Amino acid sequence: MTHSHEHAVPSQFGRAFSLGIALNVGFVLVEGFYGWRTDSLALLADAGHNLSDVGGLLLAWAALAAGRLHPDERHTYGWRRGSILASFINAMMLLAAMALLAWEALQRLQVPASTDGVVIMLVAAIGVLVNGMTAALFVAGSEKDLNIRGAFLHMAADALVSLGVVLAGALYWWQGWQWIDPVMSLLIAVVIIMGTWSLFKQSLHLMFDGVPNHLDLKLIREQLLAIPTVIAVHDLHVWAMDSAEVALTAHLVQRENTVNADQLLGEATEILHEEFEIHHVTLQIESAHYAELCATQQCA
Repeated sequence: MTHSHEHAVPSQFGRAFSLGIALNVGFVLVEGFYGWRTDSLALLADAGHNLSDVGGLLLAWAALAAGRLHPDERHTYGWRRGSILASFINAMMLLAAMALLAWEALQRLQVPASTDGVVIMLVAAIGVLVNGMTAALFVAGSEKDLNIRGAFLHMAADALVSLGVVLAGALYWWQGWQWIDPVMSLLIAVVIIMGTWSLFKQSLHLMFDGVPNHLDLKLIREQLLAIPTVIAVHDLHVWAMDSAEVALTAHLVQRENTVNADQLLGEATEILHEEFEIHHVTLQIESAHYAELCATQQCA
């Protein structure tokens, strides 16, 4: 049996989280104040959305820190699954915030209110800058780490919301359309819900030890069976240890009269590393006779 792993926790994003949280807390205070002063639903909704994203960033940062805790006798994998949980909660928070925004926009459509288009444009433009800068802090890790991707989507969504608010303010200032503020809020909510749905589905899938979307279990089995000394593969399991690293366990049935198990382990591990980027690998080598005993539940 062999066990191989490399830790891939994106520790370099700690500073990104602290800077992003600081920027967004300051902007929430500014946007909330001017949203209250101008009675702008778009600004108030965006401020509430930004506040929920501050909580989301704190949650993702906490999950990142938890992932660095060393395993112990009670938690043999450590707390690394926390990053997947954080991604799921982040998606839930964003979906809930957008559902509330859509409901409030529908209510406001029935009784449109006047506001100050110029102030809305200026404040929301600051939001585009702040949220865009924060999203840029996480773009490098958003492809490989689901937790970082959640943070990136939150901040990119905020930038989109703020851009929509700028447009709403400009149209109100130009045409005096009182209905544009809630309509723009509703459109933004729909766009963000559509974009967040994939994060919600993927994080929920991984919470129940689903095979990560970028991996094909059938192809992994075929590659292992292509090794000349392997005649069967069973008990193949692939799951996400955290939002970035994948683990695999499998039983490889070895051809009779083959004694060099180390060579087989080396070949199989190299395939899993190079072809699938799976670095946490546990393999058990067994004979056909032993595999038959396991099939009838007679092996220890």
